[in-house]
Amino acid sequence: MVKINENYLKLPGSYLFSTIAKKVSAYIEANPDKKVIRLGIGDVTQPIAPAIIEELHGAVDEMGEAGTFHGYAPDLGYGFLRELIASEDYIPRGCEITADEIFVSDGAKSDCGNIQEIFDQNCKIAVCDPVYPVYVDSNVMAGRTGEYDETTGKWSNVIYMPCTAENHFIPELPEETPDLIYLCVPNNPTGTTLTRDQLKVWVDYANETGAVILYDAAYESYIAQDDVPHSIYEIEGANTCAIEFRSFSKNAGFTGVRLGFTVIPKSLVRGGVMLHSLWARRHGTKFNGAPYIIQKAGTAVYSKEGKAQLKEQVAYYMRNAKVIYDGLKEAGCEVYGGVNAPYIWLRVPEGMTSWDFFDRLLEEASVVGTPGSGFGPSGEGYFRLTAFGTYENTVEAIERMKKMPSLIK
Repeated sequence: MVKINENYLKLPGSYLFSTIAKKVSAYIEANPDKKVIRLGIGDVTQPIAPAIIEELHGAVDEMGEAGTFHGYAPDLGYGFLRELIASEDYIPRGCEITADEIFVSDGAKSDCGNIQEIFDQNCKIAVCDPVYPVYVDSNVMAGRTGEYDETTGKWSNVIYMPCTAENHFIPELPEETPDLIYLCVPNNPTGTTLTRDQLKVWVDYANETGAVILYDAAYESYIAQDDVPHSIYEIEGANTCAIEFRSFSKNAGFTGVRLGFTVIPKSLVRGGVMLHSLWARRHGTKFNGAPYIIQKAGTAVYSKEGKAQLKEQVAYYMRNAKVIYDGLKEAGCEVYGGVNAPYIWLRVPEGMTSWDFFDRLLEEASVVGTPGSGFGPSGEGYFRLTAFGTYENTVEAIERMKKMPSLIK
């Protein structure tokens, strides 16, 4: 008899966004005449930039020419892309990162979910709370999280670092020393950030304790404030304690194209072993590389034309963020984020749970968002809205929200 991995059976309930999808489908079926505006999932809506499309076409034409077909990609990714990443994303910011410390993949989500494989099952993880669910769920699958308490919404072996309005959404050093520390900056879901000084505290802590920081920088292109670093490697000492994840999804619209990369400095050593070598073995064994045409498309992100076009797209989404932030603020709501990230974190009306507000928002305004409780215990009482919709829909959604009976003071 085949036995199922019991760790998978520990995952509570259904996946957050699957539950949302079911609720929205039921609402649309019952209300076919109403226009539903989705500000829930963090998927882009602008078309892929022309410079990237042109590079994609060129790569396809090239592969059709005699003698130019490309098969399996090199394990780390093609040198032409890794060299560009190092020279454009890291060297100008004073980061000592080389091309052979960069692993190209099909996206940051995969890497964030898979990185835990190279660490011992007994490693203790610490997560900001609220948290991007992939961090916790992938460790549940690995058998690292203990038992789930439905009352508190917490796993027994996970160190939760509450990030709420009361501490300005800044995680505090935990009393219990973790082995792995997940940080997402700018943060998903709260849209908040860490300054250089605040991040330096974590780098120093990790080096002192021997912990490893797993740093998700998927939203770095939205950073607008000078005191917020775009990479953890801008902080002295990070090369010996941090792994960084990057994505082409949010900065370049690759959500349906799929491309990302992970950086592991060779100076990051634990237990006498270079983590770079372990990930290289895992990467080469379980991944055959992002397609050639997609990696070629990635190079257009760094071209003069690509940079200009993507800057406009980021500005488009951040204009949406301002519409959401300002509109809800005007309505008397307590809101956060929306400055260095395309997410707005809203305090739900008093007396409601985050799922109560989800239902009210859908019923009263035909607008979809994401309940904060889906991101962890400290997410209860909050609600995430995304700026990735169209400008017209975003404006309309906020006007509808400002007229909601349950939102009006």
